Amino acid sequence: QVQLVESGGGLVQAGESLRLSCAASRSIFSIAVMSWYRQAPGKQRELVAGITKGGSTNYADSVKGRFTISKDNAKNTVYLQMNSLAPEDTAVYYCNAYYFGQFWGKGTLVTVSS
Repeated sequence: QVQLVESGGGLVQAGESLRLSCAASRSIFSIAVMSWYRQAPGKQRELVAGITKGGSTNYADSVKGRFTISKDNAKNTVYLQMNSLAPEDTAVYYCNAYYFGQFWGKGTLVTVSS
């Protein structure tokens, strides 16, 4: 079992930045993949970024060059640094851990005004 708690969401203007955090209830050192997903109103949940146990990362094309995923194993926390935010980035952002199954946080709302 892995419990995940997201934080850092909020209301920002276009062009600004936010950093999301995802705190895990157990060591993330051995978790195969940790990811950020998002779900905008009326749309399906989509993968934003992922980071493997070894530190390899992948990003959705829509956020490449603007978002950066990272992790701090000592703090059991995964981060999503979001720069140059745009209104289309407005969504609920969810943290996900793949550890002998899928685990999800409850999400944090990011709203970007134009």
